Amino acid sequence: MSIVRTLVADLSAETDVVDGLVADLSEEGWDSATPAVGWRVRDQIAHLSWTDEQARIAATDPTAFDDILKVAWQNPTGFVDDGARDEAAKPTSLLLGQWRERRDALAAALIAAPEGVKLPWFGPPMSAASMATARLMEVWAHGLDIADALGVELEPTDRLKAIAHLGVRTRDFAYQVNGQIPPSDAFRIELKAPDGSTWSWGPEDAHQRVTGSALDFCLLVTQRRNRNELDIDTIGSDAAHWVTIAQCFAGPPGGGR
Repeated sequence: MSIVRTLVADLSAETDVVDGLVADLSEEGWDSATPAVGWRVRDQIAHLSWTDEQARIAATDPTAFDDILKVAWQNPTGFVDDGARDEAAKPTSLLLGQWRERRDALAAALIAAPEGVKLPWFGPPMSAASMATARLMEVWAHGLDIADALGVELEPTDRLKAIAHLGVRTRDFAYQVNGQIPPSDAFRIELKAPDGSTWSWGPEDAHQRVTGSALDFCLLVTQRRNRNELDIDTIGSDAAHWVTIAQCFAGPPGGGR
């Protein structure tokens, strides 16, 4: 199986988990507040639905997406949230039905995307594999917000590896969005996977190191938990600083939890 198909399969599996959280919710449940200030459960699903549709357009009609980008740059800090807000205003059955249709259409579009072609996005252009990884991260993170709101504990899976990889790859991005210069030295990242194995990145002899739970690292880079609550250890001042600003999602610096 190709890397794109594998990632899309993981994306679909993670989306099914989130769907299971909301499929039978009452209207009151859909209006439950999540840990993200001002976001109800319906706002979380609306955000996923809206961004899935934008990603599908980027994968299937780059020219049309370029037109979307022109509009987005007129309101760079509010464009995405405005789109999700419009989605959230729809009747619950329509919101859920459209999300299901859009995520399936996106999965097909990513699999069909030409190999080696970069897809336009609100940040840097990315490959279909990178887009699938980014969508997987978003679904997991927003799904966690929904689970927290509903008092449900999600079981960690090996799908976290792609999210952890994204967290490692976006190290320099976190510095840049905070107006800081990234360190020149490579970091060593060693994480304990849900199955007890170790996932690692970077040179074994690196002086700057981050170790701990893979789940907690993913919570860190998606800013779903406070740094002090997590099983994450560091060696070196640069590594210690990075874990205070790490983020793997696009946009300005996150406020954290």
